[in-house]
Amino acid sequence: MNISELRSEDLTDELMTKLLYSDINDDLLKGDCIMVFGSSKAVQYRLPKALQLYHEGRANKILFSGGVAWNGNSLPEAIVLKNKAIELGIPETDILVETLSTNTKENILASLLVLDRFFDLHKVKRLLIVTASYHMQRTHLTLKTYMPSWIEFSLCPAEDQSTKKENWFLNVHGRKRVTEESRKIIRYIKEGAIVDGTLP
Repeated sequence: MNISELRSEDLTDELMTKLLYSDINDDLLKGDCIMVFGSSKAVQYRLPKALQLYHEGRANKILFSGGVAWNGNSLPEAIVLKNKAIELGIPETDILVETLSTNTKENILASLLVLDRFFDLHKVKRLLIVTASYHMQRTHLTLKTYMPSWIEFSLCPAEDQSTKKENWFLNVHGRKRVTEESRKIIRYIKEGAIVDGTLP
């Protein structure tokens, strides 16, 4: 069934698990750039995944996206990620940053210009996408809506402790995140803000 057929008030744990966690397995392909979506804990959970992909040779450039300053930090999330990556040995020449965005859609729109200036957008064939596993489905649908059609995506989810597929329903924090995320996807699709998807 299409996601647009779902109603927020009818969501069960099983439906939310299918909605957020189905078909987000890494295809292990190489790409032009690793694109990391910022968050309040991106340094803790998403940066290690990006560095793993980089060191595996999956892509030789990393784009950190995000303009929000978290936890009283004076720097936007993308700069915090960049600084930590450099501290951990990534050459600054291999890092791109986008610091204008404040949400997932803006991450993508603002990153388009950065990608175009560095690569020439028509030459970009594949991006390796790093975000939390529970956020990946909405990210992928948003990418398919706003990125050029010739760009393909390898989905490389970064796990945190409380919103994994197997444990999100066991804790209050995970349940809140997954429920809100599921409702966002349904709402955005019904509004036409992102393309529809299917449940397995």
